[in-house]
Amino acid sequence: MQVTVVGSGYVGTTLAACLADVGHDVTAVDIDPDVVAAVNDGRATIHEPGLDDLLADHANDRLRATTEYDGVPDAAVTFLAIGTPSREDGSIDLGPLTAAAEMTGEAIAAASEDDGATPEGDRHLVVVKSTVTPPGVREIREALRAGAGEAADRVELATNPEFLREGSAVDDFQHPDKLVFGTESGWAAERLETLYDPLLASTDADVPIVRTDPETAVMIKYANNAFLASKISLANDLGNICKRFGIDAYEVMDAVGLDDRIGAKFLRSGVGYGGSCFPKDVDAIRAASREAGYEPALLDAAVAVNDGQPERMLDLLDSHVDVAGERVAVLGLAFKPGTDDVRNSRAIPIVEGLRERGSEVVGYDPVAAENARELFPGIEYADSADAALDGAAAALVVTDWDEFAALGDAFDAMTIPNGADGPVVIDGRRVIERREGLTYEGLTW
Repeated sequence: MQVTVVGSGYVGTTLAACLADVGHDVTAVDIDPDVVAAVNDGRATIHEPGLDDLLADHANDRLRATTEYDGVPDAAVTFLAIGTPSREDGSIDLGPLTAAAEMTGEAIAAASEDDGATPEGDRHLVVVKSTVTPPGVREIREALRAGAGEAADRVELATNPEFLREGSAVDDFQHPDKLVFGTESGWAAERLETLYDPLLASTDADVPIVRTDPETAVMIKYANNAFLASKISLANDLGNICKRFGIDAYEVMDAVGLDDRIGAKFLRSGVGYGGSCFPKDVDAIRAASREAGYEPALLDAAVAVNDGQPERMLDLLDSHVDVAGERVAVLGLAFKPGTDDVRNSRAIPIVEGLRERGSEVVGYDPVAAENARELFPGIEYADSADAALDGAAAALVVTDWDEFAALGDAFDAMTIPNGADGPVVIDGRRVIERREGLTYEGLTW
């Protein structure tokens, strides 16, 4: 099947590479010539395990990239995977996405005027992969139809939200928990099922397919992420209570997770969630809810708890040492392991808080340092965790990279600040083992 994917960011590149891998002929469209060149060279512009291999395997064969929309009319399906950045109030900016929808419609209209290049009666399926609110779906549909003009009656909009986790996006695509098809007709649903048939044939799992309308489909995505974010915040809230009682929250939540009504995932308390999905999606649905006249009290509370966790970590540091003028190591700059994404990373408020306290901050992350430099060009960046710890009076563990669990003797190179019994380590992810000679504090244990 011929497929066009408009947008070659995180979602679009993963989608294009994975669809090519199951046998489709994919054209990726992006306005950035550098991104187009990278895809055609078989290189990913983001750090995502497995993605470089897929691009290298299929670039200039079943996958090619371009800045033009001229291949859209020949595709059986066109995906829109354009970013929807947040505004000040948390709502999403649909401008880039509606512009892409309109240009997609214009490409289809131009082909329909070209001596039957799009045969009379043919229908073109345009699928929104971007995360948008239900009212946003209607805006995109209007933009698509406006661009298509007289060909609008042959264009149908569907939604197919993604549930990919950064750091495991390729594996998540290849082994989905579910597929959600938001369509307006049986024809569109059948076309999406045909598109995904090779993927489903390649997995032994019985993947459930949810068939619904376009607006409900995107609401499923928001509800999914809002629930997970709230579960994390509840685990953190309970963890904060456990800390006050001198109880290990992890022991508590290990038992709680045995209840099959709750489940064991997303119960690891710590410094909070970040990234491009949970914060943005929860803020967007809160803003859309208020626009519709409803105050989402529970989601507001989930955000408040999450936003407070970095400050709680800094408060623990303050209880042991005055870090003014002291070298402090921040271990982990990405919002989670397996990615170089620093968007909404918990390291951001941590670094800001340390600088406000007059610390000499040194950061280390296995892959995210370059992206972090754009946010904090004025701090020191170490080439290794060992180098970051060397001479530091304190360390804060913000991202749970596996290598941090194996640091061992690296802590011996730290210094002992005035008033402390040993170098201070504040662990926000339960990565570091307590050891003799360290003043160690877990955030919720």
